[in-house]
Amino acid sequence: MSEPIDLLISARWVIPVDAGNTVLPRHSVAVRDGRIVDIVPTDIARERFHAHTEKQLPDHALLPGLINLHTHAAMTLMRGIADDLPLMAWLQTAIWPTEAKHISSAFVRDGTLLAAAEMLRGGITTCNEMYFHPAAAAEAFDLMGMRSVIGITTIDFPTPYAASADEYLSKGLAARDAWRGHPLLRFTLAPHAPYTVSDTTFQRIVSLANELDLPIHIHIHETAQEIEDSLKQYGERPLERLARLGVVDSQLIGVHAVHLTPAEIQTLARHGAAIAHCPTSNMKLASGIAPVAAALNHGVTVGLGTDGAASNNRLDIFQEMRMAALLAKVSTLDAAAVPAATALRMATLDGARALGMENEIGSLESGKWADLCAVDLSPFETQPCFDPVSHLVYCAGREHVSDVWIAGQARVLGKQVLQKADSELLGLARVWQNKLGSRFD
Repeated sequence: MSEPIDLLISARWVIPVDAGNTVLPRHSVAVRDGRIVDIVPTDIARERFHAHTEKQLPDHALLPGLINLHTHAAMTLMRGIADDLPLMAWLQTAIWPTEAKHISSAFVRDGTLLAAAEMLRGGITTCNEMYFHPAAAAEAFDLMGMRSVIGITTIDFPTPYAASADEYLSKGLAARDAWRGHPLLRFTLAPHAPYTVSDTTFQRIVSLANELDLPIHIHIHETAQEIEDSLKQYGERPLERLARLGVVDSQLIGVHAVHLTPAEIQTLARHGAAIAHCPTSNMKLASGIAPVAAALNHGVTVGLGTDGAASNNRLDIFQEMRMAALLAKVSTLDAAAVPAATALRMATLDGARALGMENEIGSLESGKWADLCAVDLSPFETQPCFDPVSHLVYCAGREHVSDVWIAGQARVLGKQVLQKADSELLGLARVWQNKLGSRFD
């Protein structure tokens, strides 16, 4: 007698993302109660399982849902508002003034809804978020049915959201308490950066991280200017200061990490810290090329992030995979520096590992959540296909994502986001474009 299951997905290739870089031709993934039950050849699956719902993907690669290890989702509403500027000029002349005028819970909720839809349609099933009004972000991610890790953003200067570091923390912790136990939502402590957070605040964050067992998600060593300023103010480089304050440990997710010395890479490796590599944002803001190949060679966990849509201007992990692989090659003059399989692992299992979620998501294994992404490789621009992993990194794009599931629940089918109509999302975008204004109107 066949075994009852909720969902059976059969694909031309199943790519589990495992140690052997396995590709399983003509296999099926069986799902029950949101988790993967088994992965078996399709002809065996049809005999073994009786599924409530079946999905046939005859020309597709089926892989783990992609993980965006660093983003500011609501900044989708500022996409393209300030381009072609270096980081500090971009922040000081455009982003911070716009935020001071417009940031609200409504801004964050609407911007996060747009961002979640964009990410889902691009195969991203989990994101690591950092922005103001985390309760509003949680509401949006919940509405979209997207897995997310939401940052309790903290800085040491006032904004319309909070007047002090204490208020940032208290509001963020209240949001965490309100959403505690949600199956798709988790939280991190998210001090913005060494140049916006004091030693006293860092010490409190470390204490909270230890007490609550929360990761710390922070921008580090993004620009050369950041390091020069830290040397002038503190007499030490930012990572050295963070290590002295106890911030650097196995739960640290350091974002960007562009300007690292060999000794600093060894420090991250020794403490088991992770890096969120955001290659497109780093290029667009002319921050530099992160030494990803060296970090990987030292055993540092490296995941991929998009940063916000105001500095990218896409929430597209396919783009980040390709850029990460190509930048590593050209910066080291080594064509094998980051192979396609490594780039795919950075976008999936290594992102999960950085979040401490590698036992739940990031690869296709029995017992893990069925967070899945299907990529259609049938169009002529992706044919012929000799190696589907190579195609996912170097050839295909988010436009080839056809279907997405989170915990076995469909979130995208036939390229259509199910939770919100396109017309509603476009309406939100128009409302905020009118509020923020455009120099071309």
